[in-house]
Amino acid sequence: MSDCLFCKIIAGDIPSKKVYEDDEYLAFWDIAPKAPVHILLIPKKHVTSLYHLDDSNVSVVQGMMSKAPEIAKLMELNDGFRAVVNTGDGGGQEVGHIHFHILGDVRKATWSGFPLQDN
Repeated sequence: MSDCLFCKIIAGDIPSKKVYEDDEYLAFWDIAPKAPVHILLIPKKHVTSLYHLDDSNVSVVQGMMSKAPEIAKLMELNDGFRAVVNTGDGGGQEVGHIHFHILGDVRKATWSGFPLQDN
């Protein structure tokens, strides 16, 4: 999608600090982290949100569920991590491309998730 921020990052038009990449997924540091480790995991296939899943693309999220712990291990989050998916404006989604927030060291986080806060 030409106007999608994350599609532009995937295409290399916008730089990111990558931590993982393969043929289907990209993970990079969030530019406005809410925890000491805050990684965004995105599929290279554009899916707008969980509301837009159907039989043709549900495997995208299934793959993300497998990649999240791999990325957490790469980031040495051995004590655990939080995976968050915001969906739609009411759910706090800011970029219209499905993504997981992988958060580590959440005890030191500036965001609890409830309620959404501007930090």
